[in-house]
Amino acid sequence: MNPDDADAPVALITGAARGLGLEVACQLADTGAQVWIASRKPEHATEAAQHHPGLHALPHGLDLTAPDTVDVCAAALADNPGRLDILVNNAAAYVDWTEQATSADLDAARRVFDVNLFGTWRLTQALLPLLRRSPHPRIVNISSGAGSHADPQFGLTARKGAAASYGISKAAVNALTATLAAELADTSVVVNAVCPDLTATWPGAETMGARSVQDSAQGVVWAATLPDNGPRGGFFRDTAPLAW
Repeated sequence: MNPDDADAPVALITGAARGLGLEVACQLADTGAQVWIASRKPEHATEAAQHHPGLHALPHGLDLTAPDTVDVCAAALADNPGRLDILVNNAAAYVDWTEQATSADLDAARRVFDVNLFGTWRLTQALLPLLRRSPHPRIVNISSGAGSHADPQFGLTARKGAAASYGISKAAVNALTATLAAELADTSVVVNAVCPDLTATWPGAETMGARSVQDSAQGVVWAATLPDNGPRGGFFRDTAPLAW
């Protein structure tokens, strides 16, 4: 790991070998940040990082369900660059959209929670000592309108119960965000959740009205670069508060 600029903010983006995570990484790098991208398969992160200056691939696979890989990631960042200013918890697990709570495979649902909730929670715990060293630490949890009561199209009560474990897990991410922010209220660590809105990260998404990763990433970058007196413990879409 060879940092480009010792004074540049250091960011880690999970699930960033492609899609929204990669676009967030690129936009953060364009602000001058030194951005590390992580993927379950390190070769994918390495390939992605080659195409944009300012990106660095974490040389180890990061599987949020495997505590040993989380520990390796934390140790690698502590060793060099030795600091962390921004953590974007982007990695997520999905389910078949037709999944219903009454008939869901609970083993499959548990795997979704292991990534979306417990994986986010685990990595945040592991990296918090590094973040506390930063003068302006930021944690951004990527959530979804699927975990909100207020989203009129994809919210918890708008889908007729579809994608149950995904929506419930994202509601839990919102709860985790609020809880972390409350605990860290008297520190410099600013924690928020962001819904990137329906984003074109899979074939055919545009036919559902999905927007580009470029548009969706902007709200994430906003949350990752908030000033010290910025909002805490909120849930946002495109910089505007979103009820959950």
